[in-house]
Amino acid sequence: MLLALSLFAPTGQPGGRTTLLFFGQMAAIIAIFYYFFIRPNAQKEKRHRERLSRIKKGDRVVTVGGIIGEVVHIKDDELTVKSGESRVVVQRGRVAEVVGDE
Repeated sequence: MLLALSLFAPTGQPGGRTTLLFFGQMAAIIAIFYYFFIRPNAQKEKRHRERLSRIKKGDRVVTVGGIIGEVVHIKDDELTVKSGESRVVVQRGRVAEVVGDE
């Protein structure tokens, strides 16, 4: 990757401050992307995984497909959700959010 970046480095003084400045700017851009985009998304995913692991019987959930219901049975990675008059078995990972869990 450094070779590819060095091809676009500005020419000027041979190996002087210009190249060092270019790589410093690239490092700053990468750091900004990490702190503003990658890190917050990873933290959000971690919180979501924690909420999914704390689901218990009686919790109201919303699935990725939009089904809203109450958890009536939990077996390993499967949840039985009662929505209206029907019961649906969904995977734990397919729960979009736990309603009322703050």
